[in-house]
Amino acid sequence: MMQFFRGSAKLIAVVFVVLMLIFVATSVDWHQVSGGGNSTVGKIAGKPVPTKVYESLVQQTMSQQQAGGTLSDEDAQQVRDYVWQQLVQDAVMTAEFRRRGITASTDEIAARLQGDPPPQLMSAPDFQTDGKFDINKYHRWLQSSVAAPYLPGLEQQYAGEVMRSKLFRVVTADVYPSDAALWERYRDQHEMARIDLATLNASSVVPDSLAPVTSAEIETYYKAHPDDFKRPRTAYMSYIYTSRVADASDSAAALEHIKSLRAEIAGGADFAEVAKRESTDTSNASKGGVLPEWTKGTMDPAFDKAAFSIPLKTLSEPILTQFGYHLLEVTERNGNKAKGRHILIPVEIQGAHRDHLDAIADTLERLGAEKLDPAALDTAARALGLKVRSAVPTQEGSRAQAGLQLVPDAALWAFKAKAGETSKIIEVPYAYYLFRLDSVKVAGTPPLAQVMDAATYQARMAKKTVIAQQMAQKLIDQVGKGANFATTADAMKIPHHVDGPFARIQPPVPEPVVVGASFSVDSGKTSPVLNGNNGIFVVYGLGRTKPDSAQFLKEVEGLRTEVVRLDRQSRVRNYLAAIEAAAKIEDRRAEVFQTQAQAEAAQAKNTQTRQ
Repeated sequence: MMQFFRGSAKLIAVVFVVLMLIFVATSVDWHQVSGGGNSTVGKIAGKPVPTKVYESLVQQTMSQQQAGGTLSDEDAQQVRDYVWQQLVQDAVMTAEFRRRGITASTDEIAARLQGDPPPQLMSAPDFQTDGKFDINKYHRWLQSSVAAPYLPGLEQQYAGEVMRSKLFRVVTADVYPSDAALWERYRDQHEMARIDLATLNASSVVPDSLAPVTSAEIETYYKAHPDDFKRPRTAYMSYIYTSRVADASDSAAALEHIKSLRAEIAGGADFAEVAKRESTDTSNASKGGVLPEWTKGTMDPAFDKAAFSIPLKTLSEPILTQFGYHLLEVTERNGNKAKGRHILIPVEIQGAHRDHLDAIADTLERLGAEKLDPAALDTAARALGLKVRSAVPTQEGSRAQAGLQLVPDAALWAFKAKAGETSKIIEVPYAYYLFRLDSVKVAGTPPLAQVMDAATYQARMAKKTVIAQQMAQKLIDQVGKGANFATTADAMKIPHHVDGPFARIQPPVPEPVVVGASFSVDSGKTSPVLNGNNGIFVVYGLGRTKPDSAQFLKEVEGLRTEVVRLDRQSRVRNYLAAIEAAAKIEDRRAEVFQTQAQAEAAQAKNTQTRQ
């Protein structure tokens, strides 16, 4: 039994990396953990967050996220933001518990611990009997010495859940919809409407020739609508890159490798053992290369052609697909289905080609990477015979674009870097990139000259919108005089289409003004001109079907239960957002965490100062 408990220790450790993020603000003496240092990444609810504590939580979370791999800078930033958000949520919730005097007793914690096992443990094989979670095994684990190191964390987690449950009950205590409110919800789901909807997209129904704009009109529009032209922070970068894709020599090496494996198997070696040793198809290599049954047409064309042409139980010649070279043995075919096994050897950079690319990367690293000198990029470019190119201007929150490629990590680095600084080498499957930050434009509204094309377009669209509204009103007026809606719209070249029957919760277009008009316009009547978010609309009513009030009375209690559940969830989300928004939060992480080049420069400066 103790061996069983020890076998589950790894799983438990993984679970508690997540649990430790909960309530860390109240369970840790931050000043003591930080060794009394003054370095902080900010304040939450007026309480400093020591850098050492924050970084420790980040590193422990990353170690679980990596799972044997390497996180990109962008992924690492997401982890940092996640940890910060957990600390913020913990702090504001703790403050709210104190303000309301909410606590969790020992008995409440014990009851929750005994009766509500962590979901991660419920799915663990060691806690199951006959394929089902065994609560008795869980209770025995709680009493074992193996559980002792984890119980404080579990108890803390469950204490938090008990207090959150109490808090949310208080917050949602008055959530109880009236019959009138439930009828509105029922009506929204069951009342049906049919309409003929005219849609006037000003940019397409009004030609440019009918909406000329002068320089004065453009300037007037620009001054009256500055928010239309606001831009986030924008980074301007230069870059160099060198390709790192496999070439003919790599393909030849892979072919020679798989030919040698074929010869080995043909000479008597066991296919399954060779597959386990050599195949890079991780989904089946450990099974001796055995593939699940597949249907003709679902595999790579070259693989598929071979699978349905080679003799059964015969070793194929090397097959080249987008994944590399394969050796295939088909064991069974039944119509358009087949079973078999394969060995995959990918076409990868190797040998002299790899040595050459490694030398290029070393030169990029030595001459250009992570430098504060703007000339470093040019020096590396000259040494390697590469062209310095300009990246597409990169707005904060988006990825950098180099040519037609979106490059990870570069944008994240750019908004931490200083002008003239170079990035680390960014390695992607097809290339090595090195970026230099040339400048960063602050967020705000650029001068008119920089957004002239956009301002011209917007000013013209404003004119076109007025004309489109006039066209819509003309349609309404003619129908009001007895003209047929569809015929008149066709004559005016106004697009329209019949929709329905549909309910309010499933409208044909996501425009609130259209939905409202659809359920208020009588059959044979038109709505007023409707100014939507994505065009001008006119609704022509074709009839409505009222909801069944008798059926509503039969379903009202079930509907009430569901509405209460949804409304309570909504109330809790809004409540948490409100208390978090009201909290005093000072996020200094951008100031604290420098780029590698900046950190090295600061360290060198400190060293010189001490000398």
